[in-house]
Amino acid sequence: MATATTILASVPPEYQWPVEFCAATTAAVWILSLITSNVSQVDRLWTFLPTIYTGYYALLPLWPEEPLFFLFPYSPKSLGWAVAKTFSPRALLIFGVVFVWMSRLSYNTYRRGLFRLSDEDYRWAVLRTKLPAWLFQVVNLTFIAATQNVLLLLLGFPAKVAATQPHTTLAPSDIALGALALVVLGFEFTADNQQWAFHAYKHAHEATEKGKAGVAPYDKREHWPGAGLDFTPEDAKRGFITRGLWAYSRHPNFLCEQSFWWIITLIPLLSPSPPHLIRTTFATHPIPSLSAILENPATLLPFLAPLADVAPALSLTALFFSSTLFTESITVNKYQRKYRAYQQRVGMFSPLRTWEKGLKLAWRGNKAAVESVVWGRDKKE
Repeated sequence: MATATTILASVPPEYQWPVEFCAATTAAVWILSLITSNVSQVDRLWTFLPTIYTGYYALLPLWPEEPLFFLFPYSPKSLGWAVAKTFSPRALLIFGVVFVWMSRLSYNTYRRGLFRLSDEDYRWAVLRTKLPAWLFQVVNLTFIAATQNVLLLLLGFPAKVAATQPHTTLAPSDIALGALALVVLGFEFTADNQQWAFHAYKHAHEATEKGKAGVAPYDKREHWPGAGLDFTPEDAKRGFITRGLWAYSRHPNFLCEQSFWWIITLIPLLSPSPPHLIRTTFATHPIPSLSAILENPATLLPFLAPLADVAPALSLTALFFSSTLFTESITVNKYQRKYRAYQQRVGMFSPLRTWEKGLKLAWRGNKAAVESVVWGRDKKE
């Protein structure tokens, strides 16, 4: 306990409670994963933890200077009056937008049944079959439990930047980026709902084909606006959605998720208050030579500082890119030729890649053949 207290005391005051809470959460989900033999415990917290960390920074004036009990949020006196005793309008804006993000993700997680303690992400089950039991438990501790919790902590840091910079009134950049974040969430919600509607159609179609009773027919009017698409039997036989937003990106929900956190990260960095994304260090410090870097690696710090500012979004993008590659490797094994055709025609994230892939296929003369697999005869231009 003394060692833990000493380590915590060395942490800067603005990070003390979040780091303490992150360490406790990491230990809790890891122990629960061992007890339940289910490593998705942290997955169920994805929807809440970034909002908790963001709310902590946005609501700093509400917290006492000392914790009332274990893990109760507190605002150390060393933060200073301007930070700990006055609200930051920019941090409150970030908290409000992130709360909307949490509501969307919680709704989608709930209806998919992922809040059930017995549910486990299918990707972990696949990974378990590919690794020795001892190595899987190493991955469980280091990546599934620890790394993901640290990433969720990082997602609260844009609010930390906003809370610790001068508490000025909202600037036009804040309003514009906040509105853009809500628009992105609208697209993400639509992508989620289109995928949900597709699986409803697929389930109903398969039940009809097999003569199963008790399955309601697909009615697009029962789904959210923009989600009730005109699916065809060919879509159901293909097995995965390629219509709506999914015709422009293989993972439009992932694209929106990454875009959302880049916007949140940029809100305080593009505001009139420092720190700014483009730092004056680039203009005032000459680029160090390789020999100077090898002699003293600290000479790189002024040039790496901007990367630290965008670490939340950068880390999330790295995670999504690697996890999507793993997810698609599983999907290719399941759908093989059909999904490979989808990969040939539609970009993983960016719609610009979809446009580029279409041009390449047209130049090679096999665009129509690939599109017949991806969209079928009923594709609407």
